[in-house]
Amino acid sequence: MRRLFVAALALLLWLPAFGVTLNGAGATFPYPLYREMFRRYHELYGVRVNYQAIGSGGGIRQLMARTVDFGASDAFVDDETMKRFPAPIVHIPVVAGAVVVTYNLPGKPVLRLTGSLVADIFLGEVKWWDDPRIKGINPSVSLPHMRIVVVHRSDGSGTTFIFSDYLCKVSRKWCKRVGRGKSLRWPVGLGAKGNPGVAGLVRRIPGAVGYVELTYAVSNGMPCALLKNRSGRFVEASVKSVTEASEVELPDDMRVSLTDTASAGGYPISGFTWILVYRDLADGKLSEEKAEALVRLLWWMIHDGQRMAPSLHYAPLSEAARRKAEAIVRSIQYRGRRLFR
Repeated sequence: MRRLFVAALALLLWLPAFGVTLNGAGATFPYPLYREMFRRYHELYGVRVNYQAIGSGGGIRQLMARTVDFGASDAFVDDETMKRFPAPIVHIPVVAGAVVVTYNLPGKPVLRLTGSLVADIFLGEVKWWDDPRIKGINPSVSLPHMRIVVVHRSDGSGTTFIFSDYLCKVSRKWCKRVGRGKSLRWPVGLGAKGNPGVAGLVRRIPGAVGYVELTYAVSNGMPCALLKNRSGRFVEASVKSVTEASEVELPDDMRVSLTDTASAGGYPISGFTWILVYRDLADGKLSEEKAEALVRLLWWMIHDGQRMAPSLHYAPLSEAARRKAEAIVRSIQYRGRRLFR
């Protein structure tokens, strides 16, 4: 009986406290999944999560300013930016996803594109949809003589980081002229805020092309290009191809790029999305109650919450990635005390 009492007491101590509200902000890339995860978690445990999808750059800035309990980003924080935080932060990977090239053409054809061709389109050097380079790898598609209208993100974006990281790896010209980052000096095009903004603008403008997370294209009935990967295959973005792209050697801090995968069936513009928190949550100005609730939420997201990912076109964490994520969550503290017990 005493053992049962101790076990029951431990369970009660671990259960989330009803009525707690956690505040987060950041990436739009995982927002469709986070919205469902947080809704379900509230139903199960009574913990409310207010999440503002303002872009990865905004999430990082708000976490740095300690105005949110957690940030979210599709771009890992580089070493220089890490130094600007008032205290150390950690990255918890949640899922992997795909950034797709989507477009507005009559008949919604599925096009094949190469990395160098995508780079030249977004550089403004390939101006027409019936350009010989596009026609050459899409001989069976009737392409209109329609001007290409580039649409890109106007806000600081992890989706932009993943996209530009890929283009830097496949195009020296892109890397020299534009580079990689969450915010870029775009040579051409129209800007829109968030993945929803880019998807919406591409849908409204005939001849437009943009880049969005896969779920936004699928939910809007938009075509996605098949992209040629490093192995020479034209690959469709899917849970399977993103999972293959994520099967790489993983560092303990999980700050890793998945773009331009060497995997034969891997989709080349894949990336993790992370929740960012202070290693010691007291440094983030959280109460002890909030800190404990946040750690429980993170543990649920990398375990039970993973079941929600595939139906929304995200790839769940691999076993290796989950183990790394577990170790990071276990390392989180409150005033020097480990929160995970």
